[in-house]
Amino acid sequence: MAQINFIDVNDPQAIFEGEGWDAVVVVATDVAALAIDEITLLANHGANIDHRVGQSATLLMAPGLAGGRLVISPVLNGGDDYADVRVYADAARAGINLAKQAGANKPLLVVDKASNEQYQYGLQVAALAIGQESWVALERREVSGDTPDFEAIGILHTEQQSELLNALEAGRNLARDLCGTEPERMSAPAFAQYCVDAYQDSGLTVSVVEDRDVLERDYPLLSAVGRSSFAVARHQPRVVKVEYCPEGEINATYLFAGKGVVYDTGGADLKVGGAMAGMSRDKGGAAAVAGLMKTLSLLKPKGVRVIAELGLVRNSIGSEAFVTDEIITSHAGVSVRIGNTDAEGRLVLADLLSHLKAKAEKAVAPQMFSVATLTGHVVRAYGGYTALVENSVARKQGVAEKLQSVSEQWGEAVEVSRLRKEDFGKIVDPSNAADCISSNNAPSSITARGHQYPAAFLLKASGLDQHGLASANPIAYTHIDIAGSATEGDPLYGKPTAAPLVGLFNYIL
Repeated sequence: MAQINFIDVNDPQAIFEGEGWDAVVVVATDVAALAIDEITLLANHGANIDHRVGQSATLLMAPGLAGGRLVISPVLNGGDDYADVRVYADAARAGINLAKQAGANKPLLVVDKASNEQYQYGLQVAALAIGQESWVALERREVSGDTPDFEAIGILHTEQQSELLNALEAGRNLARDLCGTEPERMSAPAFAQYCVDAYQDSGLTVSVVEDRDVLERDYPLLSAVGRSSFAVARHQPRVVKVEYCPEGEINATYLFAGKGVVYDTGGADLKVGGAMAGMSRDKGGAAAVAGLMKTLSLLKPKGVRVIAELGLVRNSIGSEAFVTDEIITSHAGVSVRIGNTDAEGRLVLADLLSHLKAKAEKAVAPQMFSVATLTGHVVRAYGGYTALVENSVARKQGVAEKLQSVSEQWGEAVEVSRLRKEDFGKIVDPSNAADCISSNNAPSSITARGHQYPAAFLLKASGLDQHGLASANPIAYTHIDIAGSATEGDPLYGKPTAAPLVGLFNYIL
């Protein structure tokens, strides 16, 4: 698994030739504020002959500096009332692309220290943006050779940053590979094996459920989604269970369910008119959770136990496919009428959450999460932003508010939605034959509250609705919809972002 290697550089003398770096990439709101005379002089001289300096990423000849190359990439509009730390990410991506085009292989990144508190992680966000910009699809790497764009990236800073950055990037790289790879190369069994290989010697506890009898008994809703895929060995469902548990006292427990629909045809409610394209990316939730576990295994934080279940399934069409109107009993014992087979992700998550709930009931200070590319509605509502929908217990604890604050500081901005009583009304089975109905029969993107009410279904179908504020054992639960944020750029085949891995990791810490 190729990834950028970040290296700490604590001595400002590294900007000069002879230190092994071959370019200096400056990301700053004000170059003079760096207090590095040689860079300030070159920038001022360059601005006299090229008015792009300070306005866009520019390359200056820099005799005496590392590699003779100085890239100045200004942080633009940082003072805007509505700007956030992603202005550093934008500048870093522009700067590193210019350095790459100029032939740099081992650049040194220099980022100013902003006085604005909202930009306190500007350097880290800039470095992670370089990792995002430099990722190459697994299929391409396997053809061309496993080599990253850069030999290394130096980080000029007085504090050690490389251990954190490299661990985050290792997790994000795993998540990108899992999310972005085509559906045969990253089928459910292949996804599971890729995780097992990535976790080798990590200290994580890992197991894979693959026996059909066990899956149908313990994950009945998930197995219904995968019913038509059981006939094809390479498409059969899997559930990956992963746990991180450090030595010493546990102060908090975090439990994650990840939606891993490796390909979504829509099932019997077939996606038509080109709507199936890009559906190999419907595994972004499981991918992000898998990457989070990788990062945790590398940094080994104390005091937190993290448990994850990844539901991996192909929603295939065929003679064995489950159909709308079926009534299936979930692992939690809740009967579910299928409203639309293309609303399959919530079925997968409900069984995972039911298993995790049983562990949360006995855990220390538990918080539960589901992470999924779940609805088109969240894209209509929030564009490229992640949405958080929390139950009453999580809301009382301020989970979404805290997660939003942390994520914003680290460049993964999220929006908070509110679960309402009307959302529970939407999951009532009109026939009264079942305890609930999974969905309506219209696209979520044109359904009022189309990304909020699935959280009501998840609470009901998993049995988490029995753990509200008035219960003997309240459990905080937050649903995270990443349909708009799991990829960037092209809506079908854009580069995976690994969101919300960075925000979740720093929230857990």
